[in-house]
Amino acid sequence: MLIIGLTGGIGSGKTAASDHFQQLGITIVDADVASRTVVEPGKPALKKISERFGPEMIQEDGGLNRALMRTRVFATEEDRLWLESLLHPLIAEEIIQGLKNSKSPYSILVSPLLLETAQATMASRILVIDVPVDLQVERTMSRDNNSEEQVRAIVAAQSDRQQRLAKADDVIVNDQDLKHLHQEVEKLHQTYLKLAENS
Repeated sequence: MLIIGLTGGIGSGKTAASDHFQQLGITIVDADVASRTVVEPGKPALKKISERFGPEMIQEDGGLNRALMRTRVFATEEDRLWLESLLHPLIAEEIIQGLKNSKSPYSILVSPLLLETAQATMASRILVIDVPVDLQVERTMSRDNNSEEQVRAIVAAQSDRQQRLAKADDVIVNDQDLKHLHQEVEKLHQTYLKLAENS
């Protein structure tokens, strides 16, 4: 099974690219979706989080209080490592299941942390959606209503652009409009269909 790992920095257009692959009939497995699924109400991971960090981690609707969780785990490394050791294997399981259930000629695993985690080992090829940093900042500011300072801090915390590009098998430079992005996706789609046929 040909699995394409799709990644890119914040504001690069990962979602716009993966949405278009999906419109072309390709199964998309999103690591962010998997990370939300494993802590849904009633899931064992949510109970363990509540046992460790206290009942205030669970909102009235039974869901995880993400904002509070983020504050807590970024405050101490020990808590962050505990949470990662709990969630990463569960997220990996969820991703593997999603890929196994795929019926399309190839599948796409979308993950902002693809290259920073073991998720990269699941992919046959790496596709990086790349944009110049200033454009990344501009798009994210207008999308998320964040200050430039906040966005630049997020960009700085993510994997370096050059490191990402060095690990890429394929790159889409998403510095134009949506039509251009769709054309680039469609070109790669043809390439991936041929690769899938031959694998």
